[in-house]
Amino acid sequence: MSLFIRNILISLGITVLLIGTVTYAISYLNRARITELTAIEDQLSIETLSLETQFSLLETAPCETSASSTALSSELTNLDNRLSYTENQLGSDNPQVLQLKKQYSLLEIRDYLITKKLAAACKTKPVTVLYFYSNAGDCSECDKAGYALSYLRDTYPSLRVYSFDYNLDLGALKTFIAVTKVKDKLPAFVISDQHYYGFTTLEELEKQFPKGALATSTATTTVRQ
Repeated sequence: MSLFIRNILISLGITVLLIGTVTYAISYLNRARITELTAIEDQLSIETLSLETQFSLLETAPCETSASSTALSSELTNLDNRLSYTENQLGSDNPQVLQLKKQYSLLEIRDYLITKKLAAACKTKPVTVLYFYSNAGDCSECDKAGYALSYLRDTYPSLRVYSFDYNLDLGALKTFIAVTKVKDKLPAFVISDQHYYGFTTLEELEKQFPKGALATSTATTTVRQ
């Protein structure tokens, strides 16, 4: 066998090996993504059922015990982080990601409504933040606002934050936006029922909270961006 032919065969072998390796890696990553999406979907179903059960129980529970029972478990925070990671990997317009975001948004709305109802019944004042963002490239300040809220959540672990993609095609979310009277001016915040638009600095955002509210807030959830 001539040196020329042998070099060609070696090159061909290396090429086939590289193609095989890349194909296997892509297949492996796709399987991992599917597994992750399935796990998130299953967890969302469990958390939704758990929240519905909590709501039924809390309707008859005394305020002394229900006040500490309204927050979802820390698994919800982990779930949000996993969903954010999957969205970054597959893209915000991936059909499966969009479906999961819709389920998660419904879960957040449901928890928020429970919190409001219990606050009225038990005469408490939980500090809540509704945060509306956009992934459509039309909100230059949304990333910074999301990071600032994440910092506040980590600094004040009792703070309750709910974040929503303003442009998500979900009827319940559109109704929620209409009911809360949030304008299409992003990023948007509803802090203890007061509306604020735009973001400049973390310090300015902190000033929007009622005096002493961050030190006495009573629950915690998650921030998406």
